[in-house]
Amino acid sequence: MADVAGTQMSPSIGETNDAQKNVFDLGAFVGDLTLEEDPSSDDISLEGLEQELEECKNNDVVANILAKGTKLRDYTKGVENDLRKVELDSIQDYIKESDNLVSLHDQILDCDSILSQMETLLSGFQAEIGSISSDIKILQEKSMDMSLRLKNRKVAESKLAKFVEDIIVPPRMVDILVDGEVNEEYMRTLEILSKKLKFVEVDPMVKASKALKDVQPELEKLRQKAVSKVFDFIVQKLYALRKPKTNIQILQQSVLLKYKYVVTFLKEHGKEIYNEVRAAYIDTMNKVLSAHFRAYIQALEKLQLDIATYNDLIGVETRSSGLFTRAREPLKNRSAVFALGDRINILKEIDEPALIPHIAEASSIKYPYEVLFRSLQKLLMDTATSEYNFCDDFFGEESIFYEIFSGPFGVIDEHFNSILPNSYDAIGLMLMIQIIHKHQLIMSRRRIPCLDSYLDKVNISLWPRFKLVFDMHLNSLRNANVKILWEDDVHPHYVMRRYAEFTASLIHLNAECGDGQLDLNLERLRMAVDDLFIKLAKNFPKPKLQTVFLINNYDMTITVLKEAGPEGGKIQMHFEELLKSNTTIFVEELLQEHFNDLIKFVKARASEDPTSSPDKPITVAEVEPLVKDFAGRWKAAIELMHKDVITSFSNFLCGMEILRAALTQLLLYYTRLSDCIKRIVGGSALNKDLVSISSIMYEIRKYSRTF
Repeated sequence: MADVAGTQMSPSIGETNDAQKNVFDLGAFVGDLTLEEDPSSDDISLEGLEQELEECKNNDVVANILAKGTKLRDYTKGVENDLRKVELDSIQDYIKESDNLVSLHDQILDCDSILSQMETLLSGFQAEIGSISSDIKILQEKSMDMSLRLKNRKVAESKLAKFVEDIIVPPRMVDILVDGEVNEEYMRTLEILSKKLKFVEVDPMVKASKALKDVQPELEKLRQKAVSKVFDFIVQKLYALRKPKTNIQILQQSVLLKYKYVVTFLKEHGKEIYNEVRAAYIDTMNKVLSAHFRAYIQALEKLQLDIATYNDLIGVETRSSGLFTRAREPLKNRSAVFALGDRINILKEIDEPALIPHIAEASSIKYPYEVLFRSLQKLLMDTATSEYNFCDDFFGEESIFYEIFSGPFGVIDEHFNSILPNSYDAIGLMLMIQIIHKHQLIMSRRRIPCLDSYLDKVNISLWPRFKLVFDMHLNSLRNANVKILWEDDVHPHYVMRRYAEFTASLIHLNAECGDGQLDLNLERLRMAVDDLFIKLAKNFPKPKLQTVFLINNYDMTITVLKEAGPEGGKIQMHFEELLKSNTTIFVEELLQEHFNDLIKFVKARASEDPTSSPDKPITVAEVEPLVKDFAGRWKAAIELMHKDVITSFSNFLCGMEILRAALTQLLLYYTRLSDCIKRIVGGSALNKDLVSISSIMYEIRKYSRTF
């Protein structure tokens, strides 16, 4: 311990005293420690002593003490002696270094003096800096105050400049408004005047300013002058619309729209004058467009081709009932009343330009009314679209359109109301309904709603008229005079052809819109024509002729329905069923006419077992006449059947199917007869007279190829 203490630097005297003091304080605090056993003490616990000793056995000092068996008090005294010796050695070291310590003390005093001077100097600097900071703060406050004043003065200057600019009336502006022509520069000056008028009217502070008292009278004079001048200008332009042969749309787009701010100015600063301009435009366009549509309608009326009259109905007889009769009119000249034909093309040309009457008149072409109707509606749509957009751009009011077009609507309604009650062309009426429907779609795509109510009104007026004409056709069938209509001819009746063409036309036109009510009406019409033709057929003396008559008419109806398109539906299926049932009846009648005995036998006896009825067995004698009769004339009979079919049926394809069905049925009958003969006792004797099935099949194929 002494060696270790000797290697350390000699502490100062003060530090030695502190160390001693600490030693004494520690001793006073801890007290004298003793490890001797005190049997009278109950507070000392030796619990855990062995564990602590085990942990300290690696400590060299503790191990040395325990090894020597030295008492703790003796060891402590030894340590104290060592410390005292070290202390004395340290004091000697301090004494040896006393000169150095005195020099160090003097150096410290010198440094302290220098630092004191520096402190004084820095204090002066600090005071000066504080003074400068105060000055800077004062300058900063002055700068902020000046900046605020400058900002306020700029704001005031800006407002004052704007006020002056908005309220003054420059001489140049006065010259343009008073003496200038209405052009683009005049429009710009008019906008400036409008801003000044709004400025003095809206801002309450301006109204209280003295400057306004000087300027306001001048502004009012300029307003009155500008209103008067632009009113004269716009009225002059409106009068140009009344000139004959004026292209209104070009004048609107290239002239009037350039000066649409005039209307805006009048609306804002001259309401009464604006109302006069508005009324003048409405009156002008109302009269001009009304005159244009009236002239166009009059020109179209010269091109009209009358298709149907009151008597052009399905069930009306085409022959005159007077004393001097005339032949029935050729069907091809009457077909336009009931057949759609090329009239359907008008729906494909729905958006084509309207007819130009004088060009059409020069070519001497007449048109069905639906063509003229489409042209009139097309012209109306294009004119209405242009006018609606112009009114919205120029006046900013859509309601003006309806006031303008009250006249043209009236002219068109007057024309339509005179045409519609005299229209008996159901096909034309349905075409017009389709035209209106397509025009509604066109206007919807254009996003122009101005004709919605008009087109709905026309559509609503067309349907009742169509229903009325349709009911006239229906009643003509229900109330038809069968005796007058009947002709001794089994070929297709002209009434049935009318019905077929009429029905096919309506089905084709209804395919797009799918009106259920029309389908019901067509079903009523079918029932009426069914009843009529059953009555007509009964006028033929022979059942066979009745059947031929019905087959020819049903076949013709199916053919017409198929030619019109795939939309025949239930009506076509109905007539196909009727054709099938009547074909079966005709085949039986035709075979019974030539092979009656054979058919009666086959139906009555051929299915019997010859051994099952011993009372009346089928004998060779009973069958032999039938076999020989068939063998002797079957080819001639088939030839007669062939000629009968050729002359009876106008449709060769239908005749071929009927003849094939008859020959096939004959083959079945004969086959059953042959089977019956095989079961008869002694029937083999008739084999020499039986016609082979292959021979009959050959004849069937031969006649099938002749068609």
